[in-house]
Amino acid sequence: MEKMNRRKFIGATVAGTVGMTTMLYGGSETGKPKLKVGLIGCGNYGMADVRAAFKVGGVEVIAICDIDSEHLKSSEDKIEQTQGSRPKTFKYYKELLNTQGLEAVIIATPPHWHALMFIDAVEKGLDVYCEKPLAYDIREGQAMVKAAEKSGRIVQIGFQRRQSTAIRQARQYIQEGNIGRIIQAEAQIHYTAGIRDTTPQEPPASLDWELWCGPAPKLPYCPQIGHFAWRLEKEYGHGHLVDWGIHLIDATRWVLGETMPQAVQASGGLYYFKGKITTPDILTVHFDFDTCPVIWRHRIWGAQEYRPEVQNGIFFYGEKGTVFATDRTWIIIPKGKDKQPIVNEIGSDMGPAHMADFLEAVHKRRQPICTTEEGHYSTATVKLAMIAYEMETKIAWDRESQKIVGNPKAAKLLQRRYRRPWEHPYRG
Repeated sequence: MEKMNRRKFIGATVAGTVGMTTMLYGGSETGKPKLKVGLIGCGNYGMADVRAAFKVGGVEVIAICDIDSEHLKSSEDKIEQTQGSRPKTFKYYKELLNTQGLEAVIIATPPHWHALMFIDAVEKGLDVYCEKPLAYDIREGQAMVKAAEKSGRIVQIGFQRRQSTAIRQARQYIQEGNIGRIIQAEAQIHYTAGIRDTTPQEPPASLDWELWCGPAPKLPYCPQIGHFAWRLEKEYGHGHLVDWGIHLIDATRWVLGETMPQAVQASGGLYYFKGKITTPDILTVHFDFDTCPVIWRHRIWGAQEYRPEVQNGIFFYGEKGTVFATDRTWIIIPKGKDKQPIVNEIGSDMGPAHMADFLEAVHKRRQPICTTEEGHYSTATVKLAMIAYEMETKIAWDRESQKIVGNPKAAKLLQRRYRRPWEHPYRG
């Protein structure tokens, strides 16, 4: 494949991408005081977000919260090593939100906790960086959009692929009409899941399992659903499409300029990991967007592709050609016999760039690239897919009323009942 000289690319450099990571907001650079930040959820992604914030600069982490005391202590030590001061530590997030001087929070818990934490934070007058998916259920997302709009706070949702230079350049190329009208898009992330011990057992002494489960159903603890591996458990992460695939669905929506589909249908099942996980290891979804149909596929076992470079990415099929886009590469596949693909390889530091966009937005009091509403559109889209999968039928979605139409049983799955004493935030 021919590699395109980047200087020849029609869009040159897309403004405001990776260069943001060099923009520092610390007092020594701009005369502004450092932003006082709190972290809720000190696991892998929470600390990745903190490292991204430190890389951008201009922040001080003054408080952290986690229901696992080992996570809390480890994160406290690492933060002190970086910034020279120890943050305050909390087990309960509401206590963290009362920290004097706090200006913004990073929410990096499993998604079944996002809604309550997010709404409490914006109602406290705090700006929020919240990891994806926005919420566990669609009604939570609607409540979060309403709360964010009412509060007027700055919110960034963690769809970092919007900072991929490759995806941005592919988006510009497509939107300029270079491959004509888009007829179909296909997205996929095939990989081989690592399954941990599924035997019910006592949780580690450091972990408050009751509080970890919170408003979600309380399942017996096992290493497969505790901490990192909750992503493939229906009651907590809701599977591969909702966890990882959602990044590509968000990127696809963004490229196409879409909000939500008119209808969704899905098929798949547990064919390899049956009895070990509770979400499909094979899944195909058909989203009916106005622009074109979008097809999602995943296989999370035995992912050994003939062409492994397309295991993770999006194909946009146009009248005049095809574009394939992934995190650090985008490829133009011209239409016609014997024409060679043109490969563009462009590195991106997406995490720091996304955090930089948030921090700049906080300082300038503007909304960043992925607002609560945008996060809701992507989250609700993949959640509709899981409802369609569970109901084994096509789901019709009324975008204006934000309701499933013509299927009362499916409509009940827009909101799940919270476990007491927690109360669902959606009020209709």
